Amino acid sequence: MATISKLVASSSSSSLRPADRGVLVGSGRFVPVRTVAVSSARLSVRSDQRQLRSFVVRSTGNGAPTSKTTLHDLYEQEGQSPWYDNLCRPVTDLIPLITKGVRGVTSNPTIFQKAISSSSAYDEQFKQLVSAGKDIESTYWELVIKDIQDACELFKPIYDSTDGADGYVSVEVSPLLAEDAAGTVAAAKWLHKVVDRENVYIKIPATADCVPAIKEVIGNGISVNVTLIFSLARYEAVIDAYLDGLEASGLSDLSRVMSVASFFVSRVDSLVDKMLEKIGTPEALNIRGKAAVAQAKLAYKLYQKKFSGPRWEALVKKGAKKQRLLWASTSVKNPAYPDTLYVDPLIGPDTVSTMPDQALEAVLDHGTVSRTIDQNVSDAEGVYNALEKYGISWAQVGDQLELEGVDSFKKSFDSLIESLEGKSNALKATSV
Repeated sequence: MATISKLVASSSSSSLRPADRGVLVGSGRFVPVRTVAVSSARLSVRSDQRQLRSFVVRSTGNGAPTSKTTLHDLYEQEGQSPWYDNLCRPVTDLIPLITKGVRGVTSNPTIFQKAISSSSAYDEQFKQLVSAGKDIESTYWELVIKDIQDACELFKPIYDSTDGADGYVSVEVSPLLAEDAAGTVAAAKWLHKVVDRENVYIKIPATADCVPAIKEVIGNGISVNVTLIFSLARYEAVIDAYLDGLEASGLSDLSRVMSVASFFVSRVDSLVDKMLEKIGTPEALNIRGKAAVAQAKLAYKLYQKKFSGPRWEALVKKGAKKQRLLWASTSVKNPAYPDTLYVDPLIGPDTVSTMPDQALEAVLDHGTVSRTIDQNVSDAEGVYNALEKYGISWAQVGDQLELEGVDSFKKSFDSLIESLEGKSNALKATSV
């Protein structure tokens, strides 16, 4: 879904200051990029940010927000940050969501493919870039960077009020670099520089090839959202890369190096359920829809273990912050399952839940506000172990889902580039 649809009403878009930069594209080629400025007569994100700031501080006599939602309660009572898994123009459509309690945004190549290909909101900037002689891949990144910058401005009050603990917007390196650690590091550094916002997360996939890139990027003091995590083993490698990067950074103050680890949930059930149905026994069928949450609960148990003890305490003395677990892929794929299945059982402190429209609407309407992440952990261990007994390898599940996730993002990226090529050729033809 490219629009914010049922959650908010439309409002105008905006843009930010120009910047001359360059980008290492998927092919490894470095391409100059110039962010295009537009008329100051347009609605600006900075003015909307001021409106947002004044709205957020509005309160009742006891200091509470005038209109609390389940999202506010999740954060204030349980320490979980609700984020929105979508981004499109007009970016100012995010303002009502922020007032409802959304505290950050995640994006990916598929989200931008849907947004740019299905909306006319990008046409004016696209025409300007094509007319200026920009190649298509450079044009893509300029469209994306503008949205990321604008969204960062909107979430900056949250970032400031939490001393950098929340209020982030995530942008992913090219999916074509998923098997290229050196290219990923270069792209992450470039994105961090060109977006030029304190509250941006650079998304790096947790592929085996890119785990070393996580350490290097963190070591450079860049905040990272590690994405496409599908297994406990890979999650532990991601944590180790984060810790290694902090230790290798040489920084005396680590308090501004932030990270989240995006652990994917619903896609696990989509695959494992099919495997259980092939087995077909009553016992196997009985644990359909339980594998994803079970593994996620064990991931939180691992998180608690890894972010404790002498090694971690030594980093804390330098200001290090825990790499929060972020629950991704939280929309329900099987309509037979409750629509908050991948949100309600995973509520706990120091976690993030990023939700697309479907899940966000459900949580706002009837979501749970209760610490659930460490409930029924023994049951989760039972489900996790039972799958191995049925011959379902968690390692193979993780590998397959990782390959599918990377491939999906590559296809979205290639499809959008092809679509933009077509639009560019049509524009050039009409201008002849």
